[in-house]
Amino acid sequence: MKKALLYKKLENNAVQCYVCQRKCVIPEGKTGFCGTRKNQKGELYTLIYGIASAVNIDPIEKKPLFHFHPGTQVLSLGTYGCNFRCLFCQNWSLTYLDGKEIKMLGKASEKITPKKVIELLEKSDSAGVAFTYNEPAIWLEFNLDVMKEIKEHPHLKKYYTVYVTNGFLTKEHLDLIGPYLDAFRVDIKSFDDKFYQKMANIPQVKGILEVTKRAKDKWKMHVEVVTNIVPTMNDSPENLKKIANWIVKNLGPEIPWHVTRFVPQAKLHDLPPRPLKTLKKAQEIGKKAGLKHVYLGNV
Repeated sequence: MKKALLYKKLENNAVQCYVCQRKCVIPEGKTGFCGTRKNQKGELYTLIYGIASAVNIDPIEKKPLFHFHPGTQVLSLGTYGCNFRCLFCQNWSLTYLDGKEIKMLGKASEKITPKKVIELLEKSDSAGVAFTYNEPAIWLEFNLDVMKEIKEHPHLKKYYTVYVTNGFLTKEHLDLIGPYLDAFRVDIKSFDDKFYQKMANIPQVKGILEVTKRAKDKWKMHVEVVTNIVPTMNDSPENLKKIANWIVKNLGPEIPWHVTRFVPQAKLHDLPPRPLKTLKKAQEIGKKAGLKHVYLGNV
């Protein structure tokens, strides 16, 4: 285990984690909601440092990022666990894990180091590294070490860095990685708090919007937004208009919006894939709102 970043000590050897907006209060001997951070005698440790669930080379467009170094390959890394529990998670086999399962996987996995990531980056045709597959926020310590290796060494600065994120990290987290992160590919799943409460087990969307705006305004990151259209859940014209209008007003009309087709996964097998006409309607809504780049995904 490696000592975690972004937490404060509380009474009775409890700690409070500040990696994501849940800000879990964790009693001694327990893990937080994501299952990846454990309180050991009043100190918080990460259970997943250097534990990779997947290492692949992908087109950057697969993230999806269409306006960020198009045509390049990216070294994609992921680990285990998540700070959400989305009922329609596409990578549920990596994210639907508790602390005990993650610990067992960690013992069985081959560890990867920041140095090894740099070696893979230099040996491949990749133009950068993306933290993806599961929520990168919970892998903060490892991600930060990799990004520092890249950005603090002149011969490596040519490589870019990417978060493929649900956007639920704290402002403290964002400001810690801000000097080292180039692209912020964020999910805005809905403008309806009830959707987030039911589908992802978080209280509201407001914090995600604030962090996304901060990523663009304060840190000048490249931002692209994804909305997965879930039948009967977030596909109303009113909801889609609110998302599109928010992007135009707060991020700008040039920001790409990817509206992607729902595919039955995890705990939502009873819903059908969304008809293509619904995605085209969302595309029309985005363009009417003033967005210049609205893309259809999973079609």
